[in-house]
Amino acid sequence: MAELFDVPADMIVKDIIIMKRLQNNYFAEVRLVMRNGQYEAALFLNDKFKPGPPIPQPLDNPSGDLTHWMGVRPSVGLTSEEAERILDEVSSENSVHHRRMNQRWGKNDD
Repeated sequence: MAELFDVPADMIVKDIIIMKRLQNNYFAEVRLVMRNGQYEAALFLNDKFKPGPPIPQPLDNPSGDLTHWMGVRPSVGLTSEEAERILDEVSSENSVHHRRMNQRWGKNDD
């Protein structure tokens, strides 16, 4: 496994779910990780962790083949097939290990 940078201390990195080359010559990898007692997906650009939601989020205005996104500044667009593969992998791992996904991205603690 390549050396990864800026990985949060509470994150255990597992397998690569998808890898793609972006137009700006960056390599984006979405990896399966264990964090907060559950399996999640995490975005890495050129082996550097990028914070963002733990699973792909739908785009407000899909463009071309891109229907979902991950990461915050920068974010990476994903096709519906890529998003489905990531969601299936995260869901399967949580199911096999009897964990329940608690997705709190974008929710306030009111």
